[in-house]
Amino acid sequence: MKAITYKAFGGTDVLEITDEPQPVIQADQVLVHVKAVAINPLDWKIRKGEMKLMSGSRFPKHTGTDFAGIVVAIGSSVTSVKEGDAVFGTVKNNMKEGVLGEYVAVPSTLVWKKPVAINFVQAASIPTVGAAAVMALQKIGKTTTQSRVLVNGAAGGFGMFLLQLLKRNGANTTAVAATHALSTVKQWGANSVVDYTKENVLTKGITYDAVVDLSGKMGYKKAQQLMNVNSVFIDPIPNPVDILLTPIKNLFSSKKHVVLLSTPARETIDFLVKAINDGLDIEVSNVFPFAQSKEAYDYAEKGGYIGKVAIEVN
Repeated sequence: MKAITYKAFGGTDVLEITDEPQPVIQADQVLVHVKAVAINPLDWKIRKGEMKLMSGSRFPKHTGTDFAGIVVAIGSSVTSVKEGDAVFGTVKNNMKEGVLGEYVAVPSTLVWKKPVAINFVQAASIPTVGAAAVMALQKIGKTTTQSRVLVNGAAGGFGMFLLQLLKRNGANTTAVAATHALSTVKQWGANSVVDYTKENVLTKGITYDAVVDLSGKMGYKKAQQLMNVNSVFIDPIPNPVDILLTPIKNLFSSKKHVVLLSTPARETIDFLVKAINDGLDIEVSNVFPFAQSKEAYDYAEKGGYIGKVAIEVN
């Protein structure tokens, strides 16, 4: 089968199409003929070597964690899905595994039946950012119309899920995005917007009960000036040092720095599927063919797009 792999840390130039044997499934696994793979920032953080403490340095490596496709074989103990089912899912270890290829073998507990109302590229866009948005919602806690939440870098896939879920919970949300994305983040549920090309949210003199930095550019140190006492800073793009030291630093501050390391769980995905069936929107702004995987990552890493970017495989 064809797969995208790399043999050294680096930019998109290290990605190459290689021939590999089709995976052999174990008793608890399913074999999926991949139709689409969604791109996540973690993909390139791993590829560039920024997460090597957790990803290791053994090559070759694969890329991509979230996929959708058709089940073509099931292990002897699998009962949750059957051959021919349209599914979406994720890998067991997102630091060491990748799905950008024609077939993938994963535990049956990490695939879910695709909602009929969405296509494969939309389904592939759900697991990582969807689960992270649900976890962020839990870390923010109970919200009312008086709860002020700032979402910085709100126009991407994570923001897409989070803004819509916050709206359902009644929060008063401010979204920071570029000019071209303002109307979209309003549609997703933002009560007010800040155009970062024209304004600096740090100088507006407004404080919030929660600050979610999806851009990775604000950081906890700057965010503190926007935080009320006992508020939280949600950090879904932490570096390894933050992961290790943040729990200790939080002992000495009422403004908590919450590192978000989410793993899609069945109850989380079931919650998201219900929301999707109830009308939650999934916007995929650009879809690339498998042969243009390098171009897809070049495009995604530049940022500035709305929703998700995906690669069609078959």
